[in-house]
Amino acid sequence: MAKLFLQRHLKSQWNEDDRFAGWTNGPLIKDSSIIAKELAEKISKLNFDNIYCSSLFRNMDTVAEIFENIPGKYPMFFYLDGGKMQKWGNYENKNSNEIPVYVSENLNERYYGKLQGLNKKEIINQYGEEQVRLWRRGYTDAPPGGESLKDVYKRTTSFFQKYIKKDLENNKNVLIVASHNSLRAIVKYIENISDEKITDVELPFGALLEYDFDGKNYSQIALK
Repeated sequence: MAKLFLQRHLKSQWNEDDRFAGWTNGPLIKDSSIIAKELAEKISKLNFDNIYCSSLFRNMDTVAEIFENIPGKYPMFFYLDGGKMQKWGNYENKNSNEIPVYVSENLNERYYGKLQGLNKKEIINQYGEEQVRLWRRGYTDAPPGGESLKDVYKRTTSFFQKYIKKDLENNKNVLIVASHNSLRAIVKYIENISDEKITDVELPFGALLEYDFDGKNYSQIALK
């Protein structure tokens, strides 16, 4: 039975500053290394073959910081979105110390459009708490010039079916490291959560979920 692990990135500086990060590339907060060390203790006990990661720096840096605390293993990043990084950044002779990390913008956070970089409290004061909640957590509501969760669902599940599901069907264990809304979209897909119920699904920074995959269905299990 294959296993699927979902990992939300550690807190970024813009998360700390209460700003809409979206597709911007800011750093993790300085204290993230403390949490990364705690997560490394859990992740070092997991048996997985491949990692899939968002192309945003906060997600890739989460992977790097975690593996700084896992002796004898280190991540190697490979790109899936085309261009020279995919063609020129690849090689054939991978060794047992390397964990392949396949990077794609299809796992990126929701694009927040005109809200990116703005303070969340200021936007709540301008548009109201309920409207902002729907832009952030609703399924069909999109922020001005940005993506709805339905849009994120389309790109993440298409990617999931093309790459990750095939790995799982080949009995490979997979870890996905991504942002909140891309992971919420994947959780909606694998747990068959309704459009209305997905509004209530929250994953805190550094959250780690585990699922068993029996070839057809996904069953969430508690991490020890």
